[in-house]
Amino acid sequence: MGISLQKGQKISLEKEAGGGLIRIVMGLGWDAAKSKGGMLGGLFGGGRESIDLDASCLLFDESGNLLDTVWFRQLRSQDGSIQHSGDNRTGEGAGDDEQIQVNLTAVPATVKSLVFTVNNFTGQDFSRVENAYCRILNGANQSEIARYDLSCQGTHSAMIMAKVYRHGGEWKMHAIGEVGRGRLAQELLPQILPHL
Repeated sequence: MGISLQKGQKISLEKEAGGGLIRIVMGLGWDAAKSKGGMLGGLFGGGRESIDLDASCLLFDESGNLLDTVWFRQLRSQDGSIQHSGDNRTGEGAGDDEQIQVNLTAVPATVKSLVFTVNNFTGQDFSRVENAYCRILNGANQSEIARYDLSCQGTHSAMIMAKVYRHGGEWKMHAIGEVGRGRLAQELLPQILPHL
């Protein structure tokens, strides 16, 4: 079990992984909250509404310019270093519902920061979401390096989860945890830029 990150916390991914980190996986998991729709809600929907959270990875250069976006409409970065597992539209099942794999050694040198976001494509706010988290795994052995709990109740429909960035020749992670609104990652750009 990795570190349980707090909002604003920064860690060295290399140190937490024990060095030699080549690949990481960002996993996103969630469940739809049980609806309070009474008997009919239980009969027709299994008691849960449809929630479609989407994980995205935005790639930025040193100057804060957006270079590429990996999300459900583009599952692979243009350079091939980042791969999305595909869109999960329900959050059902155990474990990660969506994953984004990053080959750190293949990320172009022009990329300074990778920003991971989560957006509720179906538009509900996070009060309708339970057990939401993002975590970073060592891609070599699938061991968890760090985990960040996203299940904060509120009227937001999106969150800037974390930034993975180059610093002093190694990859570090900053748990941002800033809430926002928007169905797509690009809608969070004004909020992301101050964190670069």
